[in-house]
Amino acid sequence: MRTAIFGGHKVAIALALCAGLALPAPALAASFSACVDTLTRQVVAEGVSRRVAERALGAARYDEEVMRKARAQPEFKTPIWDYMGFLVDEQRIADGQTMMRRYDRVLREAERRFGVNRYVIAAIWGVESNYGQDAGDDFLPHALANLVCGGVRAKFFRGELVAALELVDRGDLELEELYGSWAGAFGQTQFIPSTYRRLAVDGDGDGKRDLVKSAADALASTANYLDKAGWRKGESWLIEVKAPDSYKGPTGRGRKASLSTWAKRGIVRADGAHLAGGAQAGLLLPSGPKGPGFLVFRNFDAIYSYNQAESYALAISHLADRLAGYPGLRTAWPTDDPPLSRAQRFQLQRLLLAKGYDVGEADGKIGPQSRAAIEAAEKRFGMPPTGRPGGKIYRALGGR
Repeated sequence: MRTAIFGGHKVAIALALCAGLALPAPALAASFSACVDTLTRQVVAEGVSRRVAERALGAARYDEEVMRKARAQPEFKTPIWDYMGFLVDEQRIADGQTMMRRYDRVLREAERRFGVNRYVIAAIWGVESNYGQDAGDDFLPHALANLVCGGVRAKFFRGELVAALELVDRGDLELEELYGSWAGAFGQTQFIPSTYRRLAVDGDGDGKRDLVKSAADALASTANYLDKAGWRKGESWLIEVKAPDSYKGPTGRGRKASLSTWAKRGIVRADGAHLAGGAQAGLLLPSGPKGPGFLVFRNFDAIYSYNQAESYALAISHLADRLAGYPGLRTAWPTDDPPLSRAQRFQLQRLLLAKGYDVGEADGKIGPQSRAAIEAAEKRFGMPPTGRPGGKIYRALGGR
C-alpha cells in the first residue's frame, strides 16, 4: 500500500479495507493473545521500544465492535445536500468564527509560515473534530491490533501501529493520548499515524509535535499538509456558478479550462459577476445542472487530497467561505425535501424516540438504526420509505 502524501492520508484506510477483508473466525478470540504476542515482537523488531510496545499491547483484547465497524459496508448513499447540510450548518459556522477569534494569532502564523489560507485550515479543523471537541474515543493500539489480528490488511495497519508507537517513543505524545478513530485517524485534524510521522510540525515552539492537545501544532500541521499537496498562496479554491439547465459540456476536476472558456460555454457566476481571465478551473455539478455548480481550482485539489472525496472538498471549501463571511449557496439544491442541520437531526431522533421508535442514543448521528426507524415512520405516515433524515419526515413528526 503506497500512502503518498498527495493521495489522501485517510483514503489509504478505505483502500486498505476495500482491498481485502478477512472475517474473523470463531477461534480468533481464543487465539488473539498469541497474535498480539507475535505483533508485539514484530513492532519491537521494527524499532519501537519494548517498554512502549508492551504497555501499548499488553491489555489488548479481541473487540467485536472494532471488527463490526471494519466489516460494515455502507448501504446508504448520502445526497450531496444532506452531506453539505450536516457539515456546514449555522452552528458549525458560528462555533468556527468563535474559535478563529480565539486562535487568531495561531491561525495567522500557520498562514504566514505555509502560505495556506487560514479559513481553509479552520474549516478542516471544524469538520474533522468539531474544532478539537470530537477527536474519537478508540484506543489506537487496541483497535489497530484487532485489525491486524482480524486479517484486515495486516501489513498496512501494522505499519500504522508502528508509526503511532514511534510518536510515543519520540516524545511527541503520551501513550494514553493515542485515542481516535477505530481505523487509526486521530488528533484535532485527524491524521493517520504515518502521515503524522511525516508531516506533523511543532506549531507552538515547545519542541514536540502534539496534534492531540496543541491546537497550534494541529493547525500548523494541517497547513503543512496542504502546502505539500500543492497549495498556491493567494489563489482561490472555489467559485459558485450556474450552468444552463440543458448543459451537457465537460465536467470534472481534471477537465480544467480558463474562466473565459467557461464563460463561452454558458457558465455564469452565481453572484452575477462576469467570468473572465486565464485562471484554470474544472466544473463540478454535484446535483446536475439545475443545482449549484462550482468552478474549482488547484487549491481545491489540495483540499481534495486530504480525504479523497469531492463532496468532502466541497464542504471544506464552502465552510471556509462561510467562516470568512460570505453568504450561503445562492442556488438551491434540486430537492423539495430540505436537509437537516445537526441540531435538527438530534431533534429528529428525539421525536422518533418519543413515538416509540428505537434509534439507540440520540446523538445527531444518523446510522443504520436511525435510518430503519425513519423508514418505519415514513411508512406509518404513508410516505415513500427512504430512511433519509429530511425535512418532510421531520415536520411529520412535529419538528419545527
